[in-house]
Amino acid sequence: MENLSLKYLVQEPNEINEKTRLLILLHGYGSNEEDLFSFASELPENLIIVSARAPLTLSFGSYSWYTINFTGDAGKFSDIPEAIEARETIATFISEIQERYSITPQKTFLLGFSQGTILSYSVALNYPEKIQKVIALSGYVNTELLPKDLTSKDYSKLDFFISHGTVDQVIPLDWANKAPEFFNKLNIKNSYQEYPVGHGVAPQNFFAFKKWIEDRM
Repeated sequence: MENLSLKYLVQEPNEINEKTRLLILLHGYGSNEEDLFSFASELPENLIIVSARAPLTLSFGSYSWYTINFTGDAGKFSDIPEAIEARETIATFISEIQERYSITPQKTFLLGFSQGTILSYSVALNYPEKIQKVIALSGYVNTELLPKDLTSKDYSKLDFFISHGTVDQVIPLDWANKAPEFFNKLNIKNSYQEYPVGHGVAPQNFFAFKKWIEDRM
């Protein structure tokens, strides 16, 4: 599908009704829309699952949301102007998909992995009226992508599932595990879990966030 802000794959349930929910997937750096889409067949049947492709091409089948510097520290890791542009594109895309399927923000989930998680955090905290339930896998909160005044937004409906690998070789654990304290200070509901894996999703991690989604459908 190419006629919206981003190219994407979609899996629709047999019937779309008032119980249907929307799940939007944002892949990580160097991946593509088929990666997280592999989860689709194992997730609840009454989900419209949309997996977006990042706009920047690295090589054939390899895309990114913005440029990153793997040798940099947290302050130099991301190309911030590109990341902000990606955030705005994703926010527009979410609205386009919600309109296409007549799904409200209250019935929408956003799942990100790695770079997709960094942007999921940013979209939710900039646009809490647009997306409220977020599954954040193997990422971290980049405060440079957040509103300057965090007290100006209504975060009362936000809800995050957060997980990270204890031996993640791409995004250090100590970047990720700052998220719960950050959200707790803002009185934002969150669940944080760690798994003994690298930069990936362990089976037990998948089943945990699957249940988290099911409990909110």
